[in-house]
Amino acid sequence: MGWVTETKPLVLVVDDDESMRLLLRRQMENDGYRVVTAENGFSAIEKATGEPPDVVLLDALMPGIDGFEVAARLKSAERTATAQIIMVTVLEDHQSRLRALKAGVQEFLSKPVDRSELSVRVHNVLMLKRYSNFLADQNRILEQKVQERSHQVLTSYRETIATLTRAASYKDEVTGAHVQRISYYTEDIAHAISMNPEFCETIRYASPMHDIGKIAIPDAILQKHAPLNQQEWEIMKSHSALGAQLLGTGDSPYLRMGAEIALNHHERWDGSGYPSRLKGEVIPISARIMNICDQYDALRSARPYKSALSHEAVVEVITVGDGRTLPPHFDPDVLEAFKRCAARFREIFETVAD
Repeated sequence: MGWVTETKPLVLVVDDDESMRLLLRRQMENDGYRVVTAENGFSAIEKATGEPPDVVLLDALMPGIDGFEVAARLKSAERTATAQIIMVTVLEDHQSRLRALKAGVQEFLSKPVDRSELSVRVHNVLMLKRYSNFLADQNRILEQKVQERSHQVLTSYRETIATLTRAASYKDEVTGAHVQRISYYTEDIAHAISMNPEFCETIRYASPMHDIGKIAIPDAILQKHAPLNQQEWEIMKSHSALGAQLLGTGDSPYLRMGAEIALNHHERWDGSGYPSRLKGEVIPISARIMNICDQYDALRSARPYKSALSHEAVVEVITVGDGRTLPPHFDPDVLEAFKRCAARFREIFETVAD
């Protein structure tokens, strides 16, 4: 039967008739299977739960709970769901067979039992079970490999992001600490406004690429200590569109969100931002989150052309305004989340230092 090198299949015989249990047991043992028996439905469920059988030879009509209920319970329990059930019954009517099929029965045998037919039916359902188990194992292996591959792809994307971000920082006065802080700020705000876990994880890796377009801005403008003239300012503002173009060809969720943030993180809720003067909810939520986080870190950081502000001063600028930065610039929900996260922002800035 092909069971020499592996554990013999287990057959559970369930019948309230002792002579029938004995007959079926002897037949299955002669065919090389291990056999346990049960005289009623309750005992059958208990024994099947203890050691799940490969095949159940199940009487339909029994006192207590009948074979239909036993089949349904075995099939609904994870531990016994793969057992192959052959109903052994005197019932021949269509309704009984339909009821049995709905309960999960695979095969039927009529009483009195033909021994040759019994052997063939049991052998066939065991082959079916083995093939089903093989497919399940292959699916698990495939799923594991897909997960491993997905992890490799995500790692590759993250390494690409880190490389791009470092390249941009070489052109600008910002440091690695700045972009690292940005990733923490944005993730915190995303959690605070109840974005889903996938979004929160994605913005953590996408937000550091917000200024990637500055790679294409001339050093003379990026590193100028004096205020920019109008022409220089227009060139500087182009970094948003340039960043979106650079990232927009990627197909990872990180690069897609990175392009979205790069293009729109200088847009303002009241429509006074750039490059497209978008207003309100037309601005992607990722960019609305980025806007307030970038403002906080920029105001707190010292630059050759400006001094750093304290945490308290920056919170006041963002929540009250100073003429240049005003509360209407920010999504009201994001602004409220910022207020709730302000202490956390202070902690991030002081911990992740330049």
